[in-house]
Amino acid sequence: MKDPVIALDASHGEGGGQVLRAALALAVALGRTLSLTNIRVRRPKPGLQPQHLAAVRALAAISAAEVTGDRLDSTCLTFAPRAPAGGSYRFDVGAIRGSAGSVSLILQTVLLPLAFAGTPSRITLVGGTHVPWSPPVHYLSHVFLPALAPAGIHATVTLRRWGWYPAGGGEIEAAVEPASDVQGLVLETPPAHPEVVGLSAVSRLPRSIAERQRRRAEERLLAAGLSASIAVEEDQGALGPGTVLFLALRGRAGFSALGRRGLPAEQVAEVAVDELLAWMASKAAVDEHLADQLVPFLALGRTGSTFTCPRVSAHLETVVWLVQHFVAARITLEDGRPARVLIEPPSSVPFAPH
Repeated sequence: MKDPVIALDASHGEGGGQVLRAALALAVALGRTLSLTNIRVRRPKPGLQPQHLAAVRALAAISAAEVTGDRLDSTCLTFAPRAPAGGSYRFDVGAIRGSAGSVSLILQTVLLPLAFAGTPSRITLVGGTHVPWSPPVHYLSHVFLPALAPAGIHATVTLRRWGWYPAGGGEIEAAVEPASDVQGLVLETPPAHPEVVGLSAVSRLPRSIAERQRRRAEERLLAAGLSASIAVEEDQGALGPGTVLFLALRGRAGFSALGRRGLPAEQVAEVAVDELLAWMASKAAVDEHLADQLVPFLALGRTGSTFTCPRVSAHLETVVWLVQHFVAARITLEDGRPARVLIEPPSSVPFAPH
């Protein structure tokens, strides 16, 4: 008998693009038909915007899905996927009404189903690589993907061209290996010997800006008893100017700040360092954003997972609510300091990829 359609009110909880992306990724990975209503209805621009529509169309392409409502500003969507297929894909966010939409968010969306496609995949994504309100590409390569590797999800990402807001036009290439299953993770304490790595970069701006960002970050970290290896990169291939300071502890946490006109380089550094030091003070094992990014993957694990994060965020609560519509894993959130996430796999039928 065919599984019933999973119908969700996408305005639940945080109510943003996260609900759309995570729901679609799970629908494709598990072969479930999905119906979404009230997509981003509380946002200033409700409904599907270019980067959301790009994610819908990317997942439709890899799963030969039947879709209705896949148009700009749509607040309703039905999505009936077939099995995901590995292979070579290229998706351009900017092709939809010109956009610097985040390629990082799209890669995170397609990674789960492509990991269980049975054959390798190579994906080229064009759009914003370092833009507001999304993880920079370096977060994927230094934090998100290294965190998933011990769970059995293996992928790499290469930055081909930087893409800043509002020009976009950046490009990344990702390679995804087939996964046989997912194993749980236990990450309850912060790294015993924290090693901070980082990057201070500019495109179409003086190198001195990146040098000032690095210098201030190193001063602050040294004063806190931490040393860091921060590289400086000067890029001239981007379509527009931009600057970023990125700091990470591999597979655990990442923090970044983007420069803008009128904001001194030293203040850019202050933002990223403040966030890193606040996370370290929390004694959590992973950062707040990695926590909700891990849940859809670990909920499919054959063994349980436990990890700590600084707090139970709205994003974390929302993704837990969403995941439990798809899988029978028991997910418990303990709102302490730090907060704890416990994921118990179903007792009977384990997850079996397509």
